[in-house]
Amino acid sequence: MAAASPACSAVSSKASASSPSPAGAALSLRSLFLSLPTHHLKGRGPRLACAGAGARRSAVVSMSTEAGVGVMGTKLGMMTYFEPQGAAVPVTVVGFREGNIVTQVKTTATDGYDAVQVGYRRVRDKKLTKPELGHLEKAGAVPMRHLQEFRLTSVDAFEPGQRLAIEEIFKEGDFVDVSGTSIGKGFQGGIKRHNFKRGQMTHGSKSHRALGSIGAGTTPGRVYKGKKMPGRMGGGKTKIRKLKVVKIDTELRVIMIKGAVPGKAGNLLRIAPAKIVGVNIPKN
Repeated sequence: MAAASPACSAVSSKASASSPSPAGAALSLRSLFLSLPTHHLKGRGPRLACAGAGARRSAVVSMSTEAGVGVMGTKLGMMTYFEPQGAAVPVTVVGFREGNIVTQVKTTATDGYDAVQVGYRRVRDKKLTKPELGHLEKAGAVPMRHLQEFRLTSVDAFEPGQRLAIEEIFKEGDFVDVSGTSIGKGFQGGIKRHNFKRGQMTHGSKSHRALGSIGAGTTPGRVYKGKKMPGRMGGGKTKIRKLKVVKIDTELRVIMIKGAVPGKAGNLLRIAPAKIVGVNIPKN
């Protein structure tokens, strides 16, 4: 059995020493934890201080971790793919340049969490800074433009310098989550940006595509934060979930994903195994 952590032993000893007598007042949990050292909790966010050291990790991933390691690719465009049964399916073609190499493996002991850093798209040395070049030299990797992390529940199967093959990570019929930067559309009105309904075009109406009322008068006397109004549309990070991999072409080094993905041709995409509620994500 694993030994109790110092914080847990401190709580137990303080609780035993200050256990209320029948005539005394009950000791609150807040007073117990306020006197404990908190240097071991800095940068970790809200966390249970007395978690058991030997607690096993669940096989179900949390919302912050990926269902598996992913890759980066370049959007090449869209086309129509005809399945063997004859059905026409709209697909997005994603190509892969030089890259998708493991540049760093982060563990709980060294960084506080488990993650795999992947590099993509080889570039010339002068395109990167000296700190970036030094970071890649530690892993024995060539200079690469993009670096992204994939948080995993276990990183035992990865090592720096390992090349990730697309056909080994994904199979035809798998579902993936695709992230990218959406196409910027500039400043747009409420109808285009939020699918608002327009006003009447006849019967003397002078409000056609205008926004209209945005709140009450004296109460609350202001406009609530987050109010849907005209503004800049697109050009932000977007994720499309549970898209099906229709075809993997190892000769052309491309994969075809059913449906549309964020961005225009030439956009950088992040492709990871889909996280499905009830399968690898808890329902609650």
